[in-house]
Amino acid sequence: MLAAAAAALLAGCAPVTTDATTETITVFAAASLTDVVTDLSDAFGEVHPQVAVQHNFAGSQTLARQVVAGADADVVAFADTSSMAVVVDAGLVAEGPHPVATNTMAIAVAAGNPRDITAVADLADDRLLVVLPADSVPAGRYARTVLDRAGVDVAPVSLEPHVRAALTKVALGDADAALVYATDIAAAADRVEAVPIDAAVNVEAEYPMAALTSASRPDLAAEYVAFARSAVGREIFAAHGFGAP
Repeated sequence: MLAAAAAALLAGCAPVTTDATTETITVFAAASLTDVVTDLSDAFGEVHPQVAVQHNFAGSQTLARQVVAGADADVVAFADTSSMAVVVDAGLVAEGPHPVATNTMAIAVAAGNPRDITAVADLADDRLLVVLPADSVPAGRYARTVLDRAGVDVAPVSLEPHVRAALTKVALGDADAALVYATDIAAAADRVEAVPIDAAVNVEAEYPMAALTSASRPDLAAEYVAFARSAVGREIFAAHGFGAP
């Protein structure tokens, strides 16, 4: 009874609280970061429960153009340093850019590898339907670099606007193979599988992240970037197959 009375007294002395106003930040991220940034934002929300994170996922080149054109964004994360340079050169970076992860390329094939593709050289077979990300996006340039290093000439049946679109072609059976990021294949392991690419011809993609001068809450944008670079953030990237920066 005394305990109940004490509890009531303490409750009566407690300040009256109301639901905190939710702050929103918007993260523009490369399509290949869709899964990891979603998880990163969920984890960030656990630390900052008053913050809601919105996302815009697309090809890095497209996102950079949107930001320069005045799009409402707080944080950007790209799949290459060239796209970030566009934003930096426009004077729109407030914090960063900072490398947050690395990635490599792999060949995506249908589950079970029915066309028995074992190396980049196999993609030269004109009986195969090969798709590539467009040259305008980082994955497309990385794919071309891999092909050039391997001395392989490929005539793709389509060039896709971002890496996830190229992967989807294989997952749906519209293509036999695609050159995409290894992490994207891992994210769709129930539908596709990876054929590794020899390290001698492969590339290492660097993913930079930055807080923007357009951020409505510069402090939260900077904290998001710091969280991505923290031990917790790196564990999340690693869980999705990304390498350390």
